[in-house]
Amino acid sequence: MRFASNLVFLSVMSLAVCACGGRPVGVMEPLGSSVEGTSKVHLIAATTRAPADDKAILFSGERGSGLMADAITVSIPPDANRKIGEVQWPKKLPPDPQKEFATLSVKTMTSEADAKAWYRQNSTDTRRVLVFVHGFNNRYEDAVYRFAQIIHDSRFDAAPVLFTWPSRASIFDYNYDKESTNYSRDALEDLLRQIVEDKSVSDVTVMAHSMGTWLAVEALRQMAIRDGSLSRKLSNVILAAPDLDVDVFGQQYAAMAAAKYVPHFTLFVSRDDRALTLSRRISGNIDRLGQIDPSQEPYRSQLENAGITVLDLTKLKSGDRLNHGKFAESPEVVRLIGDRLIAGQTVTDSQVGLGDAIGAVTIGAASTVGQAASTVISTPIIIFDPTTRRNYGRQWERLGDSTAGTIGSVGDGLSATAQK
Repeated sequence: MRFASNLVFLSVMSLAVCACGGRPVGVMEPLGSSVEGTSKVHLIAATTRAPADDKAILFSGERGSGLMADAITVSIPPDANRKIGEVQWPKKLPPDPQKEFATLSVKTMTSEADAKAWYRQNSTDTRRVLVFVHGFNNRYEDAVYRFAQIIHDSRFDAAPVLFTWPSRASIFDYNYDKESTNYSRDALEDLLRQIVEDKSVSDVTVMAHSMGTWLAVEALRQMAIRDGSLSRKLSNVILAAPDLDVDVFGQQYAAMAAAKYVPHFTLFVSRDDRALTLSRRISGNIDRLGQIDPSQEPYRSQLENAGITVLDLTKLKSGDRLNHGKFAESPEVVRLIGDRLIAGQTVTDSQVGLGDAIGAVTIGAASTVGQAASTVISTPIIIFDPTTRRNYGRQWERLGDSTAGTIGSVGDGLSATAQK
């Protein structure tokens, strides 16, 4: 058993090392001008990292003394020259904007007034804000470019804010990174409070990945306890591949529930996530939230009672050899994030047939709900949505009688949803 465990560790580590090798250092050096045909993504990057001596790097993986922020513009190559879901890293510097991501400008924000001015310039008609918290093993530029990719590919209607915490971007510094999330939770709480207290902001979605999910949920838990309740502007929380002990998450959620208001949670899980397999092994063999099977007890009932939506990406294939970044690399998933989740909509309802769009389980995709033709079933993404189950449970049961085992097995999936 020990030999097998070591083999898993070494194989996951080798994949992680290969994943980010060969990139040039210094991609945050601004080009200064854009190239015709490319797209621009404007975002705020707030960080608790220490500034780097090299301004082409901006921030290191060490811990800084406070929260700092920059307004950054990233250039994205034309869609014809790239695959949706991928970050086209420069092969050399300066980058070729027609084929590669490039930094166009970096402007340091010195006051809250600077941030409000940026928001006025970059806010949308919806007045929504998306706050993204990255995961383990991320350099500053990794977080900036990945978030820019998500923004561009999802085409979401919200002002984007990145929160990047001190990660040494080394697979051998897992514990340092984990403690850096502890170090950063007060700063994230302060950032979220500044955003929700801005009267010009109507709605906030918090999206976090991997180890960053612990940081995001912990900051929300602290806010709920400190303020007696969370602001209702914090409407949605999206946890992608959450590297979060399920027992700890249960306690965090209970603390928010005790404070009278909990945002709507959506989880992206995948049982073939190799990074979470390793995390589980080095974390006392306790289930990680991002690897649960939402169709099985005790998670099925716990999630449904809490009203949490779960998207099971286990059967979805991506270019990520660790299967840890499917949420950002799948064109279907990033569009789902932009089209529905950030807008606070359910992922399945009588108006939208996701079976046609992303290969999901949908009831009511056709005009006649309750007939077999109106139920679309396919396998890549399975959605466990308690709202859909409540709305269409009776129709689903009738369909189950007429279509036997196929409907029955997927119907079981729909009855699992939400959170511990």
